[in-house]
Amino acid sequence: MSSTATPEKRRTALDALHRSLGATMTDFAGWDMPLRYGSERDEHLAVRTKAGLFDLSHMGEITVTGPDAAALLNYALVGNIASVGLGRARYTMICQADGGILDDLIVYRLADHEYMVVANASNAQVVLDALTERSDGFDAVVRDDRDAYALLAVQGPESPGILKALTDADLDGLKYYAGLPGTVAGVPALIARTGYTGEDGFELFVSPGDAEKLWPALTEAGAPVGLIPCGLSCRDTLRLEAGMPLYGHELSTSLTPFDAGLGRVVKFEKDGDFVGRTALEAAAERAAAQPPRVLVGLVAEGRRVPRAGYPVVADGQVIGEVTSGAPSPTLGRPIAMAYVDAAHSVPGTAGVGVDIRGSHEPYEVVALPFYKREK
Repeated sequence: MSSTATPEKRRTALDALHRSLGATMTDFAGWDMPLRYGSERDEHLAVRTKAGLFDLSHMGEITVTGPDAAALLNYALVGNIASVGLGRARYTMICQADGGILDDLIVYRLADHEYMVVANASNAQVVLDALTERSDGFDAVVRDDRDAYALLAVQGPESPGILKALTDADLDGLKYYAGLPGTVAGVPALIARTGYTGEDGFELFVSPGDAEKLWPALTEAGAPVGLIPCGLSCRDTLRLEAGMPLYGHELSTSLTPFDAGLGRVVKFEKDGDFVGRTALEAAAERAAAQPPRVLVGLVAEGRRVPRAGYPVVADGQVIGEVTSGAPSPTLGRPIAMAYVDAAHSVPGTAGVGVDIRGSHEPYEVVALPFYKREK
């Protein structure tokens, strides 16, 4: 008899705590992560109206340092990282030479010659390998810091007040997509005003050994205003309502940023060459002339939920494909993101449906995002 060994799932520093809270755990990109603690709907609505606390320690942190750190990142990524101010962050992408998206990233500038690249958990090794390979010839060091950080996120309208109770850092002066070093509940942290929910919130990068102290402190500070622990399931419905792409769904190596409607992240005006430039210039021209398919929002007229891979149809013909779909707790109806033919991409286009197991369910084409918070 022979057996195939299954790779052991990685566990975050808060694994025992999640289990003590009764979390339903799931395998996500090789990590054992909390999917939900109770009701997904309750967790989702807590973030929309109060606050939610997430463990995101599966994300991949990569540090790039050295005199050529900015030049390396400008060459390796599609964004203009050299123009990122100290203490600021930027959403960007890393692409293949053919323009296909390897991952979408957030890059934080921590010091003059020090940057932290945060990759999706499923792509962290791919991004690390690509950055390492592309660093040849640059006076810069690419370091795998995935084991150096735990990442906790407090998201929702009550999050500033919760964090203010635990830190003397200048949160009022901390802009969206910025980060500053500080102390939260006595724990050293990089406090970043970023998130993946469509709400105001903060992501706290701390030492794994400090995460067990920080989580209970945040829970206690947030209890009076309704903060609850939240899992990856509601994080997915929150980002879907906010029209935020998820790698492996709206983004992949078969799509360029222009195919995904995110050509704005590609900065052709920056100095020097970068990986994928030639292919992306061609993609930009194609998209300007006539995009083959456009990413749109779909809102169900009925109750059946679309899932990734379901065909989008019109007049009996397949015109696209659902990339993400779920019930929307905020809208009270099923929603989806889908790539559809340009001719059917205008909001309000009539006659569009989703083929759900042979039944063509009617859907309304809408502009993304489905939900935008009031400032």
